Amino acid sequence: MDKKIYKKVSDSRTEQIQILMPEHINGFNRLFGGRLMEWIDVVAAVVARRHSGCNVTTASIDNLQFKAAAYVNSTIFLTGQITYVGNTSMEVRVTTYVEKLDGMRHMINRAYLVLVALDENDHPVQVPGLTLETEEEKLEWEAGKKRSKLRKQRRLEAF
Repeated sequence: MDKKIYKKVSDSRTEQIQILMPEHINGFNRLFGGRLMEWIDVVAAVVARRHSGCNVTTASIDNLQFKAAAYVNSTIFLTGQITYVGNTSMEVRVTTYVEKLDGMRHMINRAYLVLVALDENDHPVQVPGLTLETEEEKLEWEAGKKRSKLRKQRRLEAF
């Protein structure tokens, strides 16, 4: 009988930093939302790959909230971490900040994505469990469990 593997949230936590260039800006002189979505998806994929040890695919982005704008020459700081795992899926929270030159950060976006681990034939494969070490991780797990249940309800209602 195989013993289930568990990993810590910190084992797969990922950060990405960008400096906004003119090509990242939309017609309103702000960060183009589609570009930010691309960066968020990449950060989430790295987190999920690190956790699962597999290739992954994005199954859903069910919460993507734009809180504030960012402008040319801003430093953009993205951080991602696992918040919940199912059998083959992983929920990843990616939070985006503008980082000022003094190091202070303020959040401009938060997104929750669900990614599925894939084997070499692109079939879903079981992912490691999650060891929760902090109170924040435990709260995110409980919230992730609720979000997972809501996602399942929405899928059933859609058909």
